[in-house]
Amino acid sequence: MIGCRVFALLLESMLQKIFSSFALALGNIRSNLFHTFLSVLGIVIGVAALVSILSLIDGMEKLAREQISSTTSLNAIMVQSVSHKSVNEVRIKRDTFPVIDYDHFKGLKETLSKPADAIFSASFSGEVELADGKRIGAYAWVNAGTIRPDTAKFIGTIYHDEDVEAKRNVAVVNSAFFKATSLENESDFIGQTITFLGKKLRIIGIVPELNVKAPQIYFPITLLTPTQLYEHPPMVMVDAKITEDIPALKGEITNWLAKNYNGSKDNFTITTNDFRIEQATKAFLVFRIVMGLIVGISVVVGGIGVMNVLLISVTERTAEIGIRKATGANRRDIVLLFLSESITVSAFGSFLGLVVGILATMVIIPIVRAVAEVPFQAAYTLNTVLLVSVISILVGVVFGTYPAIRASKLNPVDAIRHE
Repeated sequence: MIGCRVFALLLESMLQKIFSSFALALGNIRSNLFHTFLSVLGIVIGVAALVSILSLIDGMEKLAREQISSTTSLNAIMVQSVSHKSVNEVRIKRDTFPVIDYDHFKGLKETLSKPADAIFSASFSGEVELADGKRIGAYAWVNAGTIRPDTAKFIGTIYHDEDVEAKRNVAVVNSAFFKATSLENESDFIGQTITFLGKKLRIIGIVPELNVKAPQIYFPITLLTPTQLYEHPPMVMVDAKITEDIPALKGEITNWLAKNYNGSKDNFTITTNDFRIEQATKAFLVFRIVMGLIVGISVVVGGIGVMNVLLISVTERTAEIGIRKATGANRRDIVLLFLSESITVSAFGSFLGLVVGILATMVIIPIVRAVAEVPFQAAYTLNTVLLVSVISILVGVVFGTYPAIRASKLNPVDAIRHE
């Protein structure tokens, strides 16, 4: 109990000294505010440049993630048959290889213990014959499940799981396919019959795809024969609901393939999209480090300016230091006084730099948007604020240590006599 009270008293005494030192430092800074501002101008510029660059890089990384997410799900696990082999650096189709059919796909879905969506699909191209005999070249996308998450803009309707299960001869086309028919009214095309791969398909819907110029047709994958599946190997895409479940789902898929396809690991590839994010993150990290080191030179220059100001302050306040030491201040008190002033000055400059950096990005962002025509936005993160805080403390300690030690070594008698 006595030891705790002694420790509390020592801690209270130490905190009082620290607060007293910072109060004195603030008083000295206030009395020479313009001089202090000029001395920390380098820190202001350096920190402002650092904040601007880090915020812009964070914004670029965020934009890259959004672009990757818009093209494919980041939580997707893709399973594909290995239909080709490499012989003497030449890609050759294998004589035999296993493919996943619809029944196996349903079995795979049932084994997944984590929440996830699964899509079974294949793609290829061919000619579609219309009812009037006209032929249209199109890309075919056959799948099991919903082909588009947003069906609000559909004209007509869309096929669902029950249509796939019942092997109904229905199809959906995109707006580019409809334009190729030369018909004027889209509703007139709904219900017409087309022929593809020898199968009669009834059009039940048209999906507007403004960014897709090629005609496309979608229909249930169960309409393909085993031979056609072998000619156009399908792909299974499992989209995890939670990113953290991806490793577990990937392990379950691997075990299922090993159990159902004689344990061969060379017949299928299992890929995820997280490597794309990792590559982008590493690239931005390297860019962030390089640019941070370059801009850090300005911060170092600003720190040297703080040190010069403190050295001048030691000379100007030599008599004051002597009086303090003569009235009982020890070397540690003098070091703490000047370190407090150094940290306060650098923190003041870092705060101004933070504000200037944020204002600079607000000016830069509209220019980038206008020139690049992308939805680019700076990202202000907690890491940036913490980095600025660490910089202010480090600059204050590193560049204030020498002036503080020099002041503490002054002889009290000589210091008082100094003019």
